[in-house]
Amino acid sequence: MSISMHSASVPIFEKMLGNLVQWLDAAEAHAVAKKFDPAVLLASRLAPDMLPFTKQIQIACDAAKYCVARLSGTTSPKFEDNETTIAELKLRIAKTIDYVRSVPADQIDGSETREVEVPMRGAAALKFNGEHYLKHFVLPNFFFHLTIAYGLLRHNGVALGKSDFLGRD
Repeated sequence: MSISMHSASVPIFEKMLGNLVQWLDAAEAHAVAKKFDPAVLLASRLAPDMLPFTKQIQIACDAAKYCVARLSGTTSPKFEDNETTIAELKLRIAKTIDYVRSVPADQIDGSETREVEVPMRGAAALKFNGEHYLKHFVLPNFFFHLTIAYGLLRHNGVALGKSDFLGRD
């Protein structure tokens, strides 16, 4: 039996974004315990030429919502990218999870061969079939930004471990 495009995408987005909320809870608790403003974490970067923590979360959410929209042939919700607090980031994550859950599986399943076009700033759009888009573009991008966010929190002393990244089933 083969797996479906829905089962290879939506449950992964839901689980990992749910894990991300738990990391944000831990980050907030860490800031309170150490008596510093959590905004310090939101501006943190691994290197000067890398995007800050907040942007990592925004991009991970965008990867999930745009994937579901493109595979289902629908339009994703638009987010303003103006989050400045942990609470606002959690709200963005919740809206992303709500959206990916709202698209029926039958609108995503069968999208393996659907043509997907990803607009690029200042360059030609990238073109994929649905399966290649999911496996070789979206999922690596999604996990990259989650991993950077996780690494930033660990680098800043938040007590997270591998089980926090993987979460519980």
